[in-house]
Amino acid sequence: MDNMLDLSESRQEIMDRVADVIGKALDYRNSLDTYAYLWVDDRAEFMKQFLLYGHVLTSEEVEAHADEGVPEQPPTTEQFKEQIDIYENLYIQMSKFEDFRTFESWFKVDMKPFKISLLNIIKKWSWMFKEHLLRFVIGSLTDLEEFIKVTDTGLKKEVNEGDDNRLIEIMGHLLAVRDRQASTDELFEPLKETITLLESYGQKLSDQVYVQLQELPEKWNTTKKIAASIKHEVAPLQTSEVTLIRKKCASFDGKQIEFRERFRVEAPFCFDAKNPYVLLDKENRELEALEEEMLQMQKSANLFEVVVPDYKQMKQCRKEIRLLKEVWDINIYVTSNIDDWTKTQWRQINVEQMDAELRRFAKEVWSLDKEIRSWDVYIGLELTVKNLMTSLRAVTELQNPAIRERHWHQLMNATGVRLSITEGTTLADLLGLQLHKVEDEVRSIVDKAVKELGTEKILTEISQTWATMEFCYEKHYRTRTPLLKSDEQLFETLENNQVQLQTILQSKYVAYFIEQVTSWQRTLNVADSVIFIWMEVQRTWSHLESIFIGSDDIRTQLPEDAKRFDGVDADFKELMIETTNTKNVLEATTKPNLYEKLESLQHRLSLCEKALAAYLETKRLAFPRFYFVSAADLLDILSKGTQPRQVTHHLTKLFDNIADLQFQDNKEKATNIALGMYSKEKEYVPFHAECECIGQVETWLQQLEETMCKTVHRYIMEAIAAYEEKPREQWIFDYPAQVALTSSQIWWTTDVGIAFNRLEEGFEMALKDYNKKQITQLNALIALLLGELASGDRQKIMTICTIDVHARDVVAKLVAQKVTSSQAFAWLSQLRHRWDEAQNHCLANICDAQFQYFYEYLGNTSRLVITPLTDRCYITLTQSLHLTMSGAPAGPAGTGKTETTKDLGHALGMMVYVFNCSEQMDYKSIGNIYKGLVQTGAWGCFDEFNRISVEVLSVVAVQVKTIHDAIRNKRKKFLFLGENITLKPSVGIFITMNPGYAGRTELPENLKALFRPCAMVVPDIELICEIMLVAEGFIDARLLARKFITLYTLCRELLSKQDHYDWGLRAVKSVLVVAGSLKRGDKNRPEDQVLMRTLRDFNLPKIVTDDIPIFMGLISDLFPALDVPRRRDLQFEQMVKQSTLELHLQPEESFILKVVQLEELLAVRHSVFVVGNAGTGKSKVLRTLNRTYVNMKQKPVWNDLNPKAVTTDELFGFIHHATREWKDG
Repeated sequence: MDNMLDLSESRQEIMDRVADVIGKALDYRNSLDTYAYLWVDDRAEFMKQFLLYGHVLTSEEVEAHADEGVPEQPPTTEQFKEQIDIYENLYIQMSKFEDFRTFESWFKVDMKPFKISLLNIIKKWSWMFKEHLLRFVIGSLTDLEEFIKVTDTGLKKEVNEGDDNRLIEIMGHLLAVRDRQASTDELFEPLKETITLLESYGQKLSDQVYVQLQELPEKWNTTKKIAASIKHEVAPLQTSEVTLIRKKCASFDGKQIEFRERFRVEAPFCFDAKNPYVLLDKENRELEALEEEMLQMQKSANLFEVVVPDYKQMKQCRKEIRLLKEVWDINIYVTSNIDDWTKTQWRQINVEQMDAELRRFAKEVWSLDKEIRSWDVYIGLELTVKNLMTSLRAVTELQNPAIRERHWHQLMNATGVRLSITEGTTLADLLGLQLHKVEDEVRSIVDKAVKELGTEKILTEISQTWATMEFCYEKHYRTRTPLLKSDEQLFETLENNQVQLQTILQSKYVAYFIEQVTSWQRTLNVADSVIFIWMEVQRTWSHLESIFIGSDDIRTQLPEDAKRFDGVDADFKELMIETTNTKNVLEATTKPNLYEKLESLQHRLSLCEKALAAYLETKRLAFPRFYFVSAADLLDILSKGTQPRQVTHHLTKLFDNIADLQFQDNKEKATNIALGMYSKEKEYVPFHAECECIGQVETWLQQLEETMCKTVHRYIMEAIAAYEEKPREQWIFDYPAQVALTSSQIWWTTDVGIAFNRLEEGFEMALKDYNKKQITQLNALIALLLGELASGDRQKIMTICTIDVHARDVVAKLVAQKVTSSQAFAWLSQLRHRWDEAQNHCLANICDAQFQYFYEYLGNTSRLVITPLTDRCYITLTQSLHLTMSGAPAGPAGTGKTETTKDLGHALGMMVYVFNCSEQMDYKSIGNIYKGLVQTGAWGCFDEFNRISVEVLSVVAVQVKTIHDAIRNKRKKFLFLGENITLKPSVGIFITMNPGYAGRTELPENLKALFRPCAMVVPDIELICEIMLVAEGFIDARLLARKFITLYTLCRELLSKQDHYDWGLRAVKSVLVVAGSLKRGDKNRPEDQVLMRTLRDFNLPKIVTDDIPIFMGLISDLFPALDVPRRRDLQFEQMVKQSTLELHLQPEESFILKVVQLEELLAVRHSVFVVGNAGTGKSKVLRTLNRTYVNMKQKPVWNDLNPKAVTTDELFGFIHHATREWKDG
């Protein structure tokens, strides 16, 4: 059908029309809703309100009269007429309603059923009002007729004197007529109007109604007349009856007063009344009889119009009986409950539940009539509840498990009642103690009991703890003597328990336990002092045992003390073996005379220690470099003094760079004659004369020092002489690094001097020519660096290169500034070495200061790149020494404060000791270092000096001043720290400081005055970079340095600020070292590729993800069109993969890369931070590398340590205040 358009359109139109017509029909239906009230409203409710108020009440009226109610206003006949008319008119209107209705001329609706229903309902409404009026008419008339009939009959009966009942009956009728008169007189007119109204609506009434309406007015008048005459007749009788009634009233009044008095006495008003309900019943019966009598009297009095008095006493009694019943109900309920409770065993009482019940009782009692509050029964009840509540509070307190027998006795003494408390004691027994009177005492006794229980618990715990507390022992590593193990838990428990006992003693509840507590306190104090001294003795013994028993040298040097120590040793071992049998701590520590024994041991050991310290001091005075080794090392050196081969491993601590000696080996036996020395870099320098290492160790070490200096001195002399005999690049290999470098510096000074002389003679090109010669020499060295070299030779040439570049730049600067005289400051401010034939020594000049070279063997080490900053620092430090002061380079980290000081020392062949200062240092430890420096004549560089606390610094100032004064006064010996010591005037003291950040102090003024400050700023990194690149063998050094530094500067500015980024000097240096090794490893690769690869691969690991694109962008900008692959060790990466799988991890590329990067970093760094958010695999990278090393058979050691779990002292070590010993971290 959908395909037939016409049909579907027609269908649509039909549907639309149907919908339209239905809509119209519904609209019409809705218009009839105006008549809805006819079938919705409740007719009965409407009629009820209409009869009361004449209309239906609105909500406003109801609200307005909310308090007192709407005043009643019965409807008039007129209002009835209005209502009936409304419905009659509506009926007429609705009758005209159409039977059918047609919509849109095709939809016909049948209206007949609706119309018929509607007309019916309207009829019902109008009939409701008519029916009421009809009933009203008929009812009123019938009622009146009946009344007249009864009254007439009653009044006509005869009355004789003394016939009370008849008189009362007649009086009743008369009263009825009197009451009804007014309303009946006005009744007839409204009735007639109503009938007329009903007739007007065509309502038929029965004939009887009309007859009644006619006759009744007449009959009513007759009745009134009869009543009047009868009233007159009975008047005398009435008077006598009234008199009688009054008499009765008077006698009844007496009766009720008497009852009232009896009631006050007999009724159960007392709390302790017996059988209250029986009494109440009796009183109630009597009162009821009286009330009945009173009722009869009131009836007759009403008839005779006599006023009866208001018998208030009786009413009061009735009220009181009701109240008494209420009180006694509650009273008996409460007391029976309480009786039940009091039978409970007092331990089983559920106080909370009882308390809740009692509160409920109290509430009920309180809600009774206020009048009864003065009654004894009420007062008694209230008091019972209150007292029980109070007592229960006390019982709760007494249920506390802390209460002991003694506390019950205290309570009984307070209450004065004796009672034995057992499990069977009931609540009643307890209430017998009258707890409500002693609530406060109970509370204080319980409080005391609780506190005493606490004390008791602590004492029990302490005794249990110490019953099981045992010493742990460990065997002494050499003698296997059992020693007490330092048990942190034991010390902690001991300390805690002592504090606990102290606290208990201060408490006011300690009286009962005083003996116990003091005895424990004594015991633990003894244990504490014994353990403390024991540990001290043990520590000193184990320290001295290895010295006195293990070293024959010391036994021969200190025979008396060795003997004393043997005694101590025997006693101590005996004591320890004895003790191991007594495991318990208290038993062991409280043995008789133990403390005294230990004290004597301690005293004897301290004598041995003093002797030892004095002995060591003599050795240090004999060879002052011993001041810079620890007591343990020194003892080791002294004990092996006769076997020089075993002492050699200590040499690095005594000399700048002697690591070992070459001894002469005879076929038959090894001798103790040293032929030469080895540096840490394995450079060998033969001595110019044999050095015999025989006799006291300090003697042959002193001789070794002299031999070393003479050897270096001799070589420098030879090297200078041989300098011109062969090309420089060959001559270098003939001599040790230090000698070659110093000689080449001496020759540089000489050559520049010659050039100046030639300038004065008129050769203008002299300096320029010399500069060209320098460049040629330098290029020859670089050529060597690019070739195959042993590592020692490479280092030597790199160092000479570094200094040569500076020499070349100085001359270039002189040329550029057109300097013509050797007295110009540009030349004088340089550190110039020269050989003085007269003194036969190498001297170093700078400005007006002159120093003799000190010939300390320095080995084959690198030297600093000399920048203008280094020059300035050299001048300041050398001037301060020249003026007998000290130097203080200060500046931020990484500016080369310490390194420059060390380098200046190396330039002058001087031993420089570097001390890292910490808060641990005090004036004694610093004084000892000064004592050593003064006697060795060496330099001391005190790093981070302002970490030392201010109190110490002011003492240090005095020490430094003493040294300066001694040098100024050219003393050979002077008094220092209470000792007379020798002075070598070459001593130098330098301090470096990081100004102004946490944990640093300001130097005191008296100290500042002794040090010449030198501000170190950020050095010229580009210059350093260039020179180091040259030294590493790069030809195109200047351009590469520029790129290198540009990259780092841009990184600092453009990358995000991360805590672990460092674009400073130290970072530059480590990358340069890597670049050098890569260049040598891949000689054919262009230099820019080598550097680019180094910069990329050694910075990428530390750069955070967000910064990588920026960093890679910078690299590609600086090295355009270069893409060098990473240098990969595929075999190593395979091992890493294997380790990753062994650890059950996924060998992803990025993870493997991180492990490889970590391995590469560890090659150039001592320590590495692995940084990242939680869960990024930091620990796993470390674990994997560790596992890889294990697989590669490298024996790595893994140790986890949480730095927060240890103090700085435990981590880094500290000086023990008592023993002045260094404890390793």
